[in-house]
Amino acid sequence: MRIIPAVDVLDHKVVQLVGGVPGSQQIVMPDPAETAGMWIEKGAEYLHLVDLDGAFGKENNLPVFKRIIKEYGVPAEIGGGIRNSETVRDLISAGADRIVVGTRAVKDPDWLESLADEFPGRIVLSMDTKKGKIAVKGWRESAGITAEEMFIRIRGMPLAAVLNTNVDVEGQRKGIDREQARGFIRSCPHPVIASGGVTSREDAVVLSEAGAEGAVVGLAMYTGIIRPWEWDAPWRA
Repeated sequence: MRIIPAVDVLDHKVVQLVGGVPGSQQIVMPDPAETAGMWIEKGAEYLHLVDLDGAFGKENNLPVFKRIIKEYGVPAEIGGGIRNSETVRDLISAGADRIVVGTRAVKDPDWLESLADEFPGRIVLSMDTKKGKIAVKGWRESAGITAEEMFIRIRGMPLAAVLNTNVDVEGQRKGIDREQARGFIRSCPHPVIASGGVTSREDAVVLSEAGAEGAVVGLAMYTGIIRPWEWDAPWRA
């Protein structure tokens, strides 16, 4: 399982929020491209680029994400506020490896299916969970649907993966919710990228043994709590 550094951008700066709440920033770094380059210099093989501005309906950061892809040449998945097919086509044409879609995809599974059919193996569905329900619109609203109900809808779609961020433990440096993570990975009909609460190598190993394809890690790496580039199998668990 690969470890994927998160580059979350809000107000055009890299931030790490607690539970997705604006104003809860524990990390602020001024230059997203420079931050992405920092992880690549440490050996990261993949990037998770998140446009929080786009998710919150503000001016998006897609131009800087395109620049990161062009300058560094490392595969990246891009998400945050992507709610139309034109943007997906534009980002894939710009070199994005995968596109992460959430709010509209959850609310409009027909659109998700058409997108997955157009770009098989390139679309990641974001199923962020908060208190047992799927959270949308930058984690501010509940979609009113459970993960199990969504699994039924997406079974058979040619998705690349499902990204599950457990908002209840995101950014709190308390570790993953092992029971929730194992249950989600076991039940999901597609490969799972886990996110939220990864604060130790042990957390990463648990996710790997549960069958996760990858783990997106943010605050724990920005604060040096875990340093996957120093592991005996760098950036792998």
